[in-house]
Amino acid sequence: MIKSDKERAVLFGEYMVSRKATVRATAKAFGVSKSTVHKDLSERLPKLSPALYGRVKAILEENKRERHIRGGLATKHKYEKQHSMNLQDN
Repeated sequence: MIKSDKERAVLFGEYMVSRKATVRATAKAFGVSKSTVHKDLSERLPKLSPALYGRVKAILEENKRERHIRGGLATKHKYEKQHSMNLQDN
């Protein structure tokens, strides 16, 4: 059980760094909102653990640079799935 917001921020940061996770994946793993994860990582973590924040920030920036690629892949998979379902119907 998480004892405080400070402890939670560090847990989120450690999780994200160990798995190179996205904010969305981190939120899902801990059962909290993306807003909670983002606030803890961007506002609380720098004060609690600057070194960990540096590693988290690098992952956040990488994810931001790659998000258009992920979005494109998600759209591609969506239409591939729809296409295969249409072939099965015929």
